[in-house]
Amino acid sequence: QVQLVESGGGLVQAGGSLNLSCAASGRTFSSHAMGWFRQAPGKEREFVAAISFTGVRTSYADSVRGRFTISRDNAKNTVYLRTNSLKPEDTAIYYCAARPTSYSITYYVSPAEYHYWGRGTQVTVSS
Repeated sequence: QVQLVESGGGLVQAGGSLNLSCAASGRTFSSHAMGWFRQAPGKEREFVAAISFTGVRTSYADSVRGRFTISRDNAKNTVYLRTNSLKPEDTAIYYCAARPTSYSITYYVSPAEYHYWGRGTQVTVSS
């Protein structure tokens, strides 16, 4: 069982940055692939970024590639999402998710592939 708690959201002007964090409980965090997703009002939850449990492989949605960076610190049981050059269309609740895996270089991009979810942190970007 893994419990996830996101933090770091807030209100920022367009062009600004936020650092999101997701703290995980449990001793097996290092064997979980991690992902960030977001959901805007009236829209489905969408993939933002993912990282393998070793951290050597990452994947990004086209809409955030070059602006967002996912990383993890297995010693701190934490995954991060650095968001730069934020746009109003980035406004959403951001969720982190975890999936146990035996494959060190695997990441997952579909919400259905993840087993554990946090409650989310709100990111609001004003124009």
